[in-house]
Amino acid sequence: MSTHQRPRRTALVVHAHPEPASFSSAQARIAVDALRSSGYDVEYIDLYAKDWGPILDRSEFTPFDGPFKPQREQWDAFRAGTLADDVRTDLEAVFRADLLVLSFPLWWFSFPAILKGWLDRVFAMGAVSGGDAGLYETAALRGRRAVVLTTTGGPAAAFTPDGAFGGLDQFLFPINRGVLEFVGYDALEPIVTFGPAHLDDAARRAALDDVHAAVTGLDARPLASTNRSQRLADVR
Repeated sequence: MSTHQRPRRTALVVHAHPEPASFSSAQARIAVDALRSSGYDVEYIDLYAKDWGPILDRSEFTPFDGPFKPQREQWDAFRAGTLADDVRTDLEAVFRADLLVLSFPLWWFSFPAILKGWLDRVFAMGAVSGGDAGLYETAALRGRRAVVLTTTGGPAAAFTPDGAFGGLDQFLFPINRGVLEFVGYDALEPIVTFGPAHLDDAARRAALDDVHAAVTGLDARPLASTNRSQRLADVR
């Protein structure tokens, strides 16, 4: 009988909510617990707790003359091994992880600025995509999976094509297609709790149970609704 053990899977959960007692933060903790119970080694980054600096500017690069071209400086810094320490640390966590979970409340139909800033700085040009790293199916994080874990302010009915806000997929498309798939991930169908602020305690507990079940069932979760998932469906 073989004694070879399959390597443990690894996950990185990046969470962005300023209130530790929020439902969004509880949802992130449930996701971490579910991943660990599913056999993942989990790293957890709480951006507000870390007081993450979201601004990408020239101060984090080796001094240079001329105009600031962020992508060029990122590419050069990655190749030279001179990325800022906080960026390098989190980028290494990204590369260690088979699975990325982006946890955040849906603000203005997108993610909070602190998470956008994390992506601006950590998903550096030439490191995860672009330059030598490629794009989409050839990008550096190909073969890995990512999933959005989010909450909304309104009910599910408002986020349908005929609802007050329109289909949720269209708001998450720039994240799933323009960020996650762009750097190579297989973007999974988002995990969403609609309007937790309007739920009573029992309904919130049930919603957290649903999140736990969704996270433990990620292996069977379909791809997010993007043109890539549609192309794959057409091929099949």
